[in-house]
Amino acid sequence: MYTRAQLLAMGYDDELIRRAVQSGVLVRLRVGWYAARLHDPTIAAAVRDGGVLTCVDALQFHGLWIPPGHPGLHLRRTPHLTGKLPECRPLVGRLRTANEAVDPIPVALNHATRCLDSDEWIAVCDSYRNRTGVGRGDLAADMGVTGAKVIGMLEKTDRRSQSGTESIARVRLRAVGYDVVVQPAVEGVGHTDLRIGKLLLECDSVRHHTSKEDYERDHHRDRRALVDGWIVMRLTYDDILYDWDGVLADIRAITRAGRHRARGVEDRAMVQRSVDLSLLGGTVPSDFDT
Repeated sequence: MYTRAQLLAMGYDDELIRRAVQSGVLVRLRVGWYAARLHDPTIAAAVRDGGVLTCVDALQFHGLWIPPGHPGLHLRRTPHLTGKLPECRPLVGRLRTANEAVDPIPVALNHATRCLDSDEWIAVCDSYRNRTGVGRGDLAADMGVTGAKVIGMLEKTDRRSQSGTESIARVRLRAVGYDVVVQPAVEGVGHTDLRIGKLLLECDSVRHHTSKEDYERDHHRDRRALVDGWIVMRLTYDDILYDWDGVLADIRAITRAGRHRARGVEDRAMVQRSVDLSLLGGTVPSDFDT
C-alpha cells in the first residue's frame, strides 16, 4: 500500500501513477492511496473505506497474540474522513492522521482499549512487551496516553508472561485476590507458568502439544513436580477462554481447603527453593521497569 506522497518519493510522478493504474500495476483504493497488484485484501478494505487497519486486526498483522471473538474489520480514520463501516476509537488520546495502511503497534493498542476486555488487552500488551522488552512507561509514551484507566491496565502487564492464556489466567486470579507468582523456577522441572503457594498452574496455548515430544515432556515435568510435593493443574486453551468459571471453581476447591499452603517443613523449604532459584535465574518476584 502506498500514499501518493510515498510514490512521489519513490520517483513516480502523477502521469506515471496514472499509467500504472491503467495498466494494473497499481490499484487505486481511494484518493491519494494505491496498492500493488498483489495486496492484502483486509488492509485494502480498510483503506477503501477511508481508514487504515488498526486495533486487533493491526495487532494480529504484526504477529501478536490475539484472543478469539473479535470479528469484523477494525479500522480508524483521519478525523476529516468518513466511511460506511464503524471505526475503532481509543479510550483516551488524540486521533492521529493516518499515513500508513497499517497502524504501528502502540497506536493499534491504544485503539484496542475499547474493543478488548481489560484482561484481553493486558494479555496482548504482555505479548508485545515479552517480544520487545519495552517498559510500561515507554509504552505509555509511545501510545500517547495519560488516562488513569489505561495507565492502570498497563500497570497490570507483565513482560515475563509466555502466552496469552497465561496472561489472562494471571489477571483474572489476581482480580479475585490470589497471590500469583509469574514464571516461578521449580527445582528439577524448570520454569512453570503460574504458582499459588504450592499449586502450579500450567496454561496451554491453542497450539500446545502439537508434537509427541512436547506432550511427553510436559507430562514428565508434571510427574516430577507431583512426586516432589507440588500440586499441578494443567489448563487448556478452551478451559481458560471458554470455561473460566469451572477453572476458578476447581482452584477455589483446592485453596479453600488449604491444600495449596506449604504447611510442613519440607513444603516450606520446597517453596523457598523455588523463590531462590527464580532469583538466581534472573526472574524477580515483581516486574520491575527501569
